Amino acid sequence: MNSDFVTASTMPNDSIQLHLGDADATDALGAALAAARANAAQAGVLIVHLHGDLGAGKSTLARALLRALGVQGAIRSPTYTLVERYPLSDGGEAWHLDLYRIGDAGELEFLGLDGGEASLWLIEWPERGLGWLPAPDLRIDLAQDGAGRQARLNALSEGGRAWLVALADATGTREVAADS
Repeated sequence: MNSDFVTASTMPNDSIQLHLGDADATDALGAALAAARANAAQAGVLIVHLHGDLGAGKSTLARALLRALGVQGAIRSPTYTLVERYPLSDGGEAWHLDLYRIGDAGELEFLGLDGGEASLWLIEWPERGLGWLPAPDLRIDLAQDGAGRQARLNALSEGGRAWLVALADATGTREVAADS
């Protein structure tokens, strides 16, 4: 098992649960997700929904993932702009959305989100955009756990499943098992 993660285990329904002992472990998860993304990228655009309370580490994880995907310069939180766009080293584009401040999902219509432009969507507070957002390939739930965090990653598509299988290999967990 990768020593950056305190514990890692596979769960039913195409999921992995990790205990992230500190901020470095959250950064390591972002890097591992970036490295594993190539296996899932064959599925096309990948959508990630990031869930968790304020301070659970959604922006920290998104920033680490973007940095590991080759984003140079400042990686700004989209808390006030709602969406930040970043060119990736593989020629794609990532969109990082933070929907915490929207009052109604219909407000997303004015953001000019055309799915054809982005190869990766990272969406914080996706429940506030229900009905206007594309379905996720990967759902990541983060929660405070003492000095660290619990992270549960659920694959919700074939692309998400390929991503988790590659992540499981990278973190030393058993292969992700599908619900039978």
